[in-house]
Amino acid sequence: MARTLTEAPLTTRNARAKLGEGLHWRGIDADTHLGYRKGKRGGVWLVRWRVSGGGYHRDQLGTADDAISEGTLDYNAAIRAARERVEAARIEERATADGAPRAVATAVAAYCAGRDARDSARKGRPVRSDATHKMERYVTGREARGQRAAVEPSPLAAVMLHELEEAHLIAWRQGLPDSLKGATRQRAINDLKAALNAAYLENRARLPATLPGVVKVGLSVATGGGSASVDDGEAVARDNQILPDATVGAIIAAARDVDDARGMGGDFFRMVIVLAATGARFSQVARLTVRDLQVDRSRLMVPPSRKGKGRKPDATPVPIGADVLAALAPAIKGRGKGEPLLTRQRMEQAAGSIRWVAAGRMAWATPSELVRPWADIREAVGLDADVVPYALRHSSIVRGIRAGLPLRLVAALHDTSIAMIERHYGRWIADGLDDLAAAAVVPLVPALS
Repeated sequence: MARTLTEAPLTTRNARAKLGEGLHWRGIDADTHLGYRKGKRGGVWLVRWRVSGGGYHRDQLGTADDAISEGTLDYNAAIRAARERVEAARIEERATADGAPRAVATAVAAYCAGRDARDSARKGRPVRSDATHKMERYVTGREARGQRAAVEPSPLAAVMLHELEEAHLIAWRQGLPDSLKGATRQRAINDLKAALNAAYLENRARLPATLPGVVKVGLSVATGGGSASVDDGEAVARDNQILPDATVGAIIAAARDVDDARGMGGDFFRMVIVLAATGARFSQVARLTVRDLQVDRSRLMVPPSRKGKGRKPDATPVPIGADVLAALAPAIKGRGKGEPLLTRQRMEQAAGSIRWVAAGRMAWATPSELVRPWADIREAVGLDADVVPYALRHSSIVRGIRAGLPLRLVAALHDTSIAMIERHYGRWIADGLDDLAAAAVVPLVPALS
């Protein structure tokens, strides 16, 4: 039978002065006791707590303020130190209960493996995700391989998840290269945040309940300086990415010429047309099927993006013109409803030869497949060197804003949020409102007789 704890008077210097030499205890809770070991020249504070295997673990906290106040612990400070020491020990015990504790690097590696598997399944071949490249460069490091230089892991990689503090994350953010663009910086932060949150959900019983709050605050815009946040859901719309309708028309015309010159059989031409007509992301357009083209209703049912959280509609109906329908007609002729709407010729190297030969057709897989033909378009139309196919999405959104469409409708048609549009396209919203307001102006001053 357990012995009853004899409570010693430890709360004041005078009370401790009346105690004899030796060890005295006072309860903090049922399983935790504050200790005071009195010697000839003062005493020291200790703490002991019951451990899961039975018995107690004991640890020293510091010197009591029996003679000197500076640098010592009074009773209340000793109680706080005892609680902090026991809480930290119990967190450590939980973290190591089922094996070695998990470090930030372990959590990031697990997250990146999942992203790689998801992207490989989408593209039908083994690939390394963008998240993996970013996390290797800015968190976990990588070994040298071929001409690729080695990257040292960041100090954050070695921090144990149960010991992670806001200061660790703020220091990591401040250590990101100043040369990083705002969007790239924020995507790296978002990937790290997702990795840490996923690790917490998978190991809730082993990690402190405060970890999600630490991650949220440590990686938020308000802490640690750095660039302003750019949400991963939308790229920043720069002035030269908002193209007039005439320029979009010139791009489509150039796409036809580039397609012919490269012998692409209309595949690239149709891809550019759909990107321009819908304002959808490449990943959405690539997943369109033949049944998504509803000729009788003059619209495309654009699948939802994989960005964001929560449930999304199965598809968004986007109206298209007769010219787009006519351009897409060859893509659906004689094809099954479930087949990809937009495909391209697949090429492979002939065995024992440097010659590339046609090897059937496949769905478009990655935006990188547009890089070379798009460069030809850029040269033909005279576009700036940094204008990318995503400019067609920016231009489509601004076109809807300038046409006076409600922002809710513009957001729905482009599978984004009103907040995102207001954040990235605020200038063009203001311009559109000016036009509407100007149209409402009527003469008020009577004409002079």
